[in-house]
Amino acid sequence: MYSIGIPELILILVIALVVFGPGKLPEVGKAIGKGIKEFKSAADAKEEETTKTIDVTSEAKKADEDKEEKK
Repeated sequence: MYSIGIPELILILVIALVVFGPGKLPEVGKAIGKGIKEFKSAADAKEEETTKTIDVTSEAKKADEDKEEKK
């Protein structure tokens, strides 16, 4: 796979500086950071919800198996 080295990173930063200007660049960075943070938070919440669903499902299966064994 490809990786981003120092020259590529500098080129991206220069292009961003030209497009957004020096005044807006900190605001854009802050907005991107907030977006990434919210995305990670939502992904973690979804993962936790999925884990709980799997746990409940496995507990229900065990209860069904216990009922079958008692019969």
